[in-house]
Amino acid sequence: MNAPLRSQRAIYEDNKLAKRLRRQMGDAIVDYRMIEDGDRVMVCLSGGKDSYSLLDLLLHMRNHAPVKFEIVAVNLDQRHPGFPEDVLPRYLDGLGVPYRIEVQDTYSVVKRLIPEGKTMCSLCSRLRRGVLYRVAGELGATKIALGHHRDDILETLMLNLFFASKMKGMPPKLVSDDGRHVVIRPLAYCREADLATWAELRQFPIIPCDLCGSQETLQRKQVKSMLQQWEKQYPGRLDNMFRALQNIVPSHLADRNLFDFSGLTATGEPNEEGDRAFDPPELPPTPRFPIPVVESE
Repeated sequence: MNAPLRSQRAIYEDNKLAKRLRRQMGDAIVDYRMIEDGDRVMVCLSGGKDSYSLLDLLLHMRNHAPVKFEIVAVNLDQRHPGFPEDVLPRYLDGLGVPYRIEVQDTYSVVKRLIPEGKTMCSLCSRLRRGVLYRVAGELGATKIALGHHRDDILETLMLNLFFASKMKGMPPKLVSDDGRHVVIRPLAYCREADLATWAELRQFPIIPCDLCGSQETLQRKQVKSMLQQWEKQYPGRLDNMFRALQNIVPSHLADRNLFDFSGLTATGEPNEEGDRAFDPPELPPTPRFPIPVVESE
């Protein structure tokens, strides 16, 4: 194949990827009503591929969707040694995106409190979350957007299942513990591999996380490897797992707080779908708005 044909093929694949990611993000936003008219969305930008992709895709949506909303990017500079302070401001200035760089030395706190070799992510996340919630209040943000994708959600599900005895993942949308903030994950339907390709295509100036990314024995990395191996052996398994999170049958689990097993009695009426203990209530249809997809910029 000659060079011009290879170039045409690459452009075709790039456009397919762009359309897929924009469609998946648009579907997630509509399905969970993440963004509404007049919202001020605070996009948490870490410098990794996922948060760069989140900002990039949301900017495209803001320019093409009928819903009008604002975007402000926020980065938490945790004072990691060697952190390149100029990278994100230069990138955001180039985009013309309003932003705020919040400096908080959480790195020293984590290093002081967590013994060498132990997992730092939990404490780091709690400290970071507290700062971001405060900043969201100061900025008047109505939504806080995080860059977690489908694979992150499934990894969290497996981690909680294996190590915390909980059937718990990352919801696409939630209210913070203090009840003051709505957190959204617009990339919930997007695959990590697609986001990695998108980041390479868009040439984002990636900043590695030196605090937790160097901990090779993290349980999350082990679970990630397991899921990747499953997907390699059985393509489509991760999609099925994610869809399962959207098709819960409480009567066929074992949580007595979720389903009234003690009050369960036979109705004498057959069920065409098998021995389900109950029929879930019919939910009202989700309001939808069209998300136009532009093949090229």
